[in-house]
Amino acid sequence: MPTTLTAAPFTGLGVALATPFTTGTDAVGGSRKPAVDHAAFGRLVEHVLADGLGVDWLVVLGSTGEAATVTDTERHALVRQAVQASRVHGGGVPVVVGIGHNDTERTCELAGQAAAAGADALLVVTPFYNKPQVSGLVAHYRAVAEAADGLPIIAYNVPGRTGCNITPDAMRQIWGVEQVVALKESSGDLRQVGRLCREAPADRAVLAGDDDLALASIAVGAQGLVSVCANVAPVETRRLVHAARAGDQTLARRMDELLAPLMDAMFTETNPVPLKAALACLGVATAQVRLPLSPAEPGTWSRVQTALADLQASRRSAAGALPGSLPGRFAVPHDAAALAS
Repeated sequence: MPTTLTAAPFTGLGVALATPFTTGTDAVGGSRKPAVDHAAFGRLVEHVLADGLGVDWLVVLGSTGEAATVTDTERHALVRQAVQASRVHGGGVPVVVGIGHNDTERTCELAGQAAAAGADALLVVTPFYNKPQVSGLVAHYRAVAEAADGLPIIAYNVPGRTGCNITPDAMRQIWGVEQVVALKESSGDLRQVGRLCREAPADRAVLAGDDDLALASIAVGAQGLVSVCANVAPVETRRLVHAARAGDQTLARRMDELLAPLMDAMFTETNPVPLKAALACLGVATAQVRLPLSPAEPGTWSRVQTALADLQASRRSAAGALPGSLPGRFAVPHDAAALAS
């Protein structure tokens, strides 16, 4: 899919896809860990696209996709699968691939791999652990841009995971890298979000990176959301984002209130642990994660099930019920007790 060096294709609602795994183990990289479940990944992509009523674009192998424990072979297969699945929907849904690493050379290698697999854009998290200076950050993004075969880049600021915050002053310099078309902003600081939005060039975009701050972030200038909750409720999350961007505050607030219990449940434990539990309840994928993450605790299962039941009740009671594929009842799958032990 051709893309241009503007943020336009990557506004609205993007979903940070989970990477489903099997409940067994497979020999991967010389160790024993659960294999990628490609059938479940296909179901998840179809679920979030929701016959054109769901997300606007896909993010593969971000934090939610447990990218840190996915091998290069697995990465290539997942990206190719997402690209192929996305192309049959309305002429194509953009696929953004997470390639961040704390080694710039390794990040550049991942950029080339993603381009070869058909990515439309790259999501590049700040180098973690190193805590680079601003000059190092700018040089990092510039090096990745040179390796990215012309692909647009979405910078990703998530200091809670990386220990490195892209301040507005730093982002002003990073915008000077032509291929950086957007910033996924997950600092949790609305004052910073507002300043980043005010200072972004006209053809660039700041995107909310936290579901619970989407409405507030769009109110101060963000042009979209990269969502975890859209894995579960793509239709409602799309309505929230699009209503907020269109200035329909009544609908946006209603959708935000509707999704609030789900947003809270999704972060009861480290993302994507609760999300995997939700996908298991929906029958989309197993709840399996890869070490060093551990499966959801019983209390998380309870909160997730309650949030899903509330969402289903809201759907049934709404006039002109929203389309979707939530099952009529939510039961903890048979392997949940073992996974939570």
